[in-house]
Amino acid sequence: MAPGVRLVQKVSSTRAFARVAPHVVPVMDRTVHRLTRGKVLLSARMLPGLILTVPGARSGQLRTTPLACMPEKGTERSWILVGSNFGRAGHPAWTANLLAGPDEAVVNWQGRDIPVHATLLEGEEREEVWRAALKFWPPYATYQARVEREIRLFRLRGRDEAAS
Repeated sequence: MAPGVRLVQKVSSTRAFARVAPHVVPVMDRTVHRLTRGKVLLSARMLPGLILTVPGARSGQLRTTPLACMPEKGTERSWILVGSNFGRAGHPAWTANLLAGPDEAVVNWQGRDIPVHATLLEGEEREEVWRAALKFWPPYATYQARVEREIRLFRLRGRDEAAS
């Protein structure tokens, strides 16, 4: 575990972080990502991260969101996204966008744009991935305990791999 990770996990589990982070972290990530021409995602220094671009569920306008992700082992083109919304009450908007357009999403991963297919995980498959997500980033348990909704989990796969 990288130095400082436990401290960041503890801080990220607080309600204060949940109030402030959604207004600060994505703005910093977008700015640094743009300034470095896609080479750097600031929050990825702590957790793997990607940039998700998907049409808005209602507007159809492209929405770009920097997100932490859990790369799936054994592939370079499959990721798990956790719709934790920093432990806030509502589902994050990007989850509704993926539900509305699961084949319209593109991720920028390590500077490369990759068209993906998104699948909302449910049932036993969701439970298995949720256990892995809790090992990957324990604060997700605090986020889930804080909200009444079930946190959405998505698997994103490169479209060519999703078809196979």
